[in-house]
Amino acid sequence: MSTRVGVIGLGQMGGAIAANLIKNGFTVSGFDPVDAMKDRLAANGGTPLDSVGAVARAAEILVISLPSPQALADVAAEVAGVTKSGQVAMEVSTLTIDDKQAAHDTMAAAGVTLLDIPMSGTGVQARSGDLVYFASGDEAAYATAKPVLEGFCRDGYHVGGFGDGSRMKFVANLLVAIHNVAAGEAMTLARKAGLDPQQTLDVIGASAATSRMLEVRGPTMVSGDYAGGGIALRLFQKDMSIIGGFTKELGVAAPLFQTSAGIYDRAMNEGHEEDDTASVCAVLERMAGIKR
Repeated sequence: MSTRVGVIGLGQMGGAIAANLIKNGFTVSGFDPVDAMKDRLAANGGTPLDSVGAVARAAEILVISLPSPQALADVAAEVAGVTKSGQVAMEVSTLTIDDKQAAHDTMAAAGVTLLDIPMSGTGVQARSGDLVYFASGDEAAYATAKPVLEGFCRDGYHVGGFGDGSRMKFVANLLVAIHNVAAGEAMTLARKAGLDPQQTLDVIGASAATSRMLEVRGPTMVSGDYAGGGIALRLFQKDMSIIGGFTKELGVAAPLFQTSAGIYDRAMNEGHEEDDTASVCAVLERMAGIKR
């Protein structure tokens, strides 16, 4: 009998996680307040349920993917109110450690072990199972959760006590933020210099100068089609705010991150809120006087 997994939050990330778990033989139920997300789960072979509590009761392991601290607090309270002692849950979003710790404590009071396991990867990568997880928290609970994680991630690590997964994610996303802007700057320079953008991507991608962000977001920068696909800029701004707070809390100046943050802010102000974060390239092109 396959493991019963409940996915709470069926948006871009949670929906992709659910689809991959179904594809890999897990029995998946889920909840999302948006009917279209539940319909998508059903179309993929999962079972949409009418509440967080119903999912918690049906599942052996919970995957929680939520957009805000308030959503997590509400879900934690509902899970704690209905679930059985000994259940394991994993929170896979990027939120502050304080918010995740509060949810952990709420669930722990009801005998539920919450793991902090943020994901590294875009929505496109989530759909193809190309995620890397940073797990943290109780090691026995992690051993229980690991086969489920392997059902939607290509790799992952247990990095320490609860909250260390988020700390690792903040470090990773600091690099993502900088490398994405650097990729856009390089592609802008190449275009302004008269180089063929696709050839530039191919050549630099094969050289020592490549980066994962150039590989993942470079094709979008070449095409200029920033609608949908990866992660919307307005959502990534939440991560940018969290990382900025984290660096300040630790007294780290992070000048490259701060410079990159200004480009993301400019992209938001220039109407790219719903576009993929690769749209920073469009901002840099306009700054260089490039018109497409």
